[in-house]
Order: sequence, then C-alpha cells, then structure tokens
Amino acid sequence: MALNKSEVVAAVAAHTNLSQANVNGVIDALFAVVSAEVAKGGKVTIPGFISFERTNRAARTGRNPQTGATIQIAASKSVKVSAGSKLKAAVK
Repeated sequence: MALNKSEVVAAVAAHTNLSQANVNGVIDALFAVVSAEVAKGGKVTIPGFISFERTNRAARTGRNPQTGATIQIAASKSVKVSAGSKLKAAVK
C-alpha cells in the first residue's frame, strides 16, 4: 500500500488534531526548505529518519542501446536520499 500526499496529510492531521490545511502548509513548507537547501548544494538531515543531499555525476561515455553507438553523457546533478537508522529499524 502506498500513501499519496493527501492521505499523508489526513493521517498527520488525525494524529495531531490540526486541520488538514495546516498540515498541508507545513508539508509544503518542509519540501520547499529541503528543495532550496539541496539546490544550493547543502545537506538536510532528520537524524534517524532521512537525509537529502545533492550529488554530482561526472561526464561519461555511454552507449545507445538501439544502435550500439558510443555517446557522450554530460555531467549532471542528482539527489541522494538515504534512510536513517530508525526508519531502517522500523522496516525490519
């Protein structure tokens, strides 16, 4: 089972007795802060649960799977998301 954003908002609102509008605003603000910090190259960590950081991928040579021709893949930026120890323990 996967929860979408509205289901997460409803569940958090039920646990905290806050309105869904307030919870939705907090979740939007959380992701805005995380996005801005990671875009600047910073790292965001919620100890024990999750961390987000920007990574750099070097330029490299690849292969076109249809033709087998060699192609150049440009350098790019990506995001690394890591689960913390408490989250990993909850899954076991």
